[in-house]
Amino acid sequence: MQKNESTREFVKEYYTKAAKEPRSNLCCPTSYPEEDTSHIPSEVIERFYGCGSPMSIAGIRQGETVLDLGSGAGIDCFIAAKKTGPDGKIFGIDMTDEMLKVANTSKTEVARNLGYSNVEFRKGYLEEIPVDNKSVDLITSNCVINLSPDKRKVFTEMNRVLKDHGRMVVSDIVSVHDIPERLSGNEELLGECIAGALTETQFLSYLEQTGFYGIEILSKTYWKSVENMDFYSISVRGYKFEKTAGCVFIGQHAVYNGPYKYIIDEEGHVFPRNQAVEVCTDTAQKLQAAPYTGAFTIIEPGENTGSEYSCTPNDTSNGNGSCC
Repeated sequence: MQKNESTREFVKEYYTKAAKEPRSNLCCPTSYPEEDTSHIPSEVIERFYGCGSPMSIAGIRQGETVLDLGSGAGIDCFIAAKKTGPDGKIFGIDMTDEMLKVANTSKTEVARNLGYSNVEFRKGYLEEIPVDNKSVDLITSNCVINLSPDKRKVFTEMNRVLKDHGRMVVSDIVSVHDIPERLSGNEELLGECIAGALTETQFLSYLEQTGFYGIEILSKTYWKSVENMDFYSISVRGYKFEKTAGCVFIGQHAVYNGPYKYIIDEEGHVFPRNQAVEVCTDTAQKLQAAPYTGAFTIIEPGENTGSEYSCTPNDTSNGNGSCC
């Protein structure tokens, strides 16, 4: 059996046991307010093995389509179901039959308490999400990505199923340093979300490499130390933005409104405060959407740019030695 497959089978067996008999030591120091969980059966809450509260900080809107990866007994899906209202749609993905059994059994009571049913659980893997392309407004995950043997593929799949300008808010465990082999090969630590953790730098870098923009750490909490290595729970938000085939300059400029002296975006564009920087159509569109909304003023062709700072790729003629 290949390593990736053996890892997957171990995790499946580990959480099958945790579905049958709740394990309090798998829970990180986090919880949801009662108003978010009052409609959820105790059987689900007892099997909450998350390390954050993404549903509380994701800014869920009425009618949105939400996808929860590694949905377990369903707590985050049921919270999202209440927040989206009857016009929303929630998908929970999990590979463990016993977890799906608890979730589906509890779904009836949740629907009765809410007065509507908008949750669907599907069996599947994070690396092969059984959801259509560009069909989801929000992706969440709660302490599950670290369990995947192919985290880059997970992030790629997340980007695939998100709509343009969709967002992801995930909570996970990260380490300060690379996990040494003596820990990474420990199956019990793998099940406890330790052995498979990325460093914080790796986690954010993988998201950027996959194409997520506006990445922000929303919370960071110390979890535990293992053999003098510190582990933290972080909650991260990022956005999908689909670039078109070419970078077209039509005379649009972006003005960064502050408060910082200047900022650099994910693609290396430099924006000094209160100076007009020529941008392509893709970048102009991106800067007018979340999470950049309000931080920039887009000046259309022919409008007065005031004190102009402009650049195009491979052009440093503005005199400051830096450009896009």
